[in-house]
Amino acid sequence: MKLHVVEVQVAHSSGRHGPGLRRSPEWRAYRAAGAYGTTGDDTTYAQPTLEETELTADPVADLAVLGARIAGAVAEGAADGRRLLMVGGNCTSVPGMIGGLQLAWGPTTRIGLVWLDAHGDFNTPRTTTTGILGGMPVAVVAGLCLPVWREGAGVVAPLPTDRIVMVDVRRLNPDEERLIEASEVSVVPITGPALGGAVDRLASATDVLYLHIDLDLLDETLVPSHLSRTPGGPDLGQALAAVERVLATGKVGVLALVSVYSLEPRGEESLASAVALLKGSVERWRSVP
Repeated sequence: MKLHVVEVQVAHSSGRHGPGLRRSPEWRAYRAAGAYGTTGDDTTYAQPTLEETELTADPVADLAVLGARIAGAVAEGAADGRRLLMVGGNCTSVPGMIGGLQLAWGPTTRIGLVWLDAHGDFNTPRTTTTGILGGMPVAVVAGLCLPVWREGAGVVAPLPTDRIVMVDVRRLNPDEERLIEASEVSVVPITGPALGGAVDRLASATDVLYLHIDLDLLDETLVPSHLSRTPGGPDLGQALAAVERVLATGKVGVLALVSVYSLEPRGEESLASAVALLKGSVERWRSVP
């Protein structure tokens, strides 16, 4: 498999747990476990980052800078015709991923986003109950808010909401849920036939699918270090079954697994779940032409 791995080195706190950055060293464990593929694969790497000394008083501007660096790393692999894998960081990396795809392929490329997460991350500054920027990246790429972040990350054309399928999203705040319902976003459970129908429709209407996984998709018992762990989630088998169903469309060219927080207490348990989920996802991806 011809793969380009974007190993995002930091997770921006984005207002949830105080200012600053959290390091994302999970890539070391992924490489050690062979999660990116097997010997003989053609794999390239990039490691975009942001230093504490570069942070300003404006976290939105900081996220735009980090997004631009992620976009550059993504575009490098996309221009070379590689499948793209993003690991590390958190969901604030999404604008950078979309921006990199548009930089390499042009803003008219029809990108479909399949969002596997316990949360919708579809808040805006008007709907949020917490002010957390990490709860806004999907709304940002859809052009609903914070254009400084979106444009800085290279997203020239906002992502139409009818090209977004949300899976699970078992915890939405009321205003966020109303905003999703007012849009053309599709929301489906992680088990059952609705997922297959939704992703098949999305695949038929797009050029490429971006499959994005936040580790808090899994039940909280499997991700005890996650800062947004949520009860009632799927186990690894259910999550991988959903991944496999999305991959079966044959349209997935971009995959991401973010938000591991392996340096937090009990991080080794979350990291074990992340390694298993990533390795299983990439193995399934390899089998799809």
